[in-house]
Amino acid sequence: MTSLPSFDQQLSKLIALPSVSSATPTWDMGNLAVIEQLAEWFTSLHFSCEILVDPEQSNKANLVATLGRGNGGLVLSGHTDTVPFDENLWKSDPLKVSQRDNAYFGIGTADMKGFFAVIIAALRDMDLSKLKQPIIVVATADEESSMSGARRLVEMGTLHARAAIIGEPTGMRPIRAHKGIMMETIRITGRAGHSSNPALGINALDAMAEVIQILMVYRQELATRYRDNLFEVDHPTINLGHIHGGDNPNRICGQCELQFDVRMMPGMAIETVKAEILARIQPVVKKHKALLHFESLVPGVEPFLLDGSAELVRTAEKMTGNSASIVGFATEAPFFQSMGIDAIVMGPGHIEVAHQPDEHLPLDQIQTAIDVIRQMVAHYCL
Repeated sequence: MTSLPSFDQQLSKLIALPSVSSATPTWDMGNLAVIEQLAEWFTSLHFSCEILVDPEQSNKANLVATLGRGNGGLVLSGHTDTVPFDENLWKSDPLKVSQRDNAYFGIGTADMKGFFAVIIAALRDMDLSKLKQPIIVVATADEESSMSGARRLVEMGTLHARAAIIGEPTGMRPIRAHKGIMMETIRITGRAGHSSNPALGINALDAMAEVIQILMVYRQELATRYRDNLFEVDHPTINLGHIHGGDNPNRICGQCELQFDVRMMPGMAIETVKAEILARIQPVVKKHKALLHFESLVPGVEPFLLDGSAELVRTAEKMTGNSASIVGFATEAPFFQSMGIDAIVMGPGHIEVAHQPDEHLPLDQIQTAIDVIRQMVAHYCL
């Protein structure tokens, strides 16, 4: 049996194992080394560890570590990947934990490898010999890009629990709702030709200009249809993020592509939004006698909502002393909810420093997080 290193040593080891996930192939890398390290530590705590290697990418995997039996119990979950980083923008090496200004600095300290060190610190001194319900630790791949790890858990359908805590950095405030996100591309193919005679071609930019106007009208329609003042931005948004097309000012534009995202409120569904957009833009493209290609850049994440009166929300509020809140960023919570598991998002650190140079985990939140995890384990499992 391997003896467990200290919190500082664990955090340093996890941060030193690079595990960037990105839609850009030159940045994308695996997380298997992180998963194997976590499995070793949780095995030392007598957990039964299952490493689920992605059948399509052998360097990526999930970990499901289980202690105890039953269909109830508590899931403690986090992702093991990080976003890409530019070390030249950091004051210290992003892959080496440094302690200064009452915080641990390093890529993934807050978002969210540090949560696993918190879990181990919470469990290592607890008497878990008389569990009534299981503790299940889940570590996933690719949350920062495709969320393929969480999607695979849903596909497998073997995870059962009463409640789940996703340890994203929230300052230990329970989060019971967030927006969903979908990132889409519209590609219009016309026919190039000499610009002196527009009849010689089909201008894809002309068609796209009308499509953009339709999307802007639809954006206002959604903002009227869905409102919730608990969100900082109290309505759905559509961001027109990237457009390119054509090759020369004196040539009819033969193809144009627009990429955009939609941030959806609870009550909205990805497939419904896609269908509504398609129904609006298809007639315009057809009118121009052009071809339309409409698809997702990456699979979307549905909105997440857990009722404020849910037992998990009330328990988390009581144990943290913080009222449950709502955020705009997306997490893996809706995937657990789709498996019939009540979920909240709650962990140490602040989202404002995530995805930024000099990401850090405040020292004064670590013991608080450890204490809360212990209380939640005792409540749901002992």
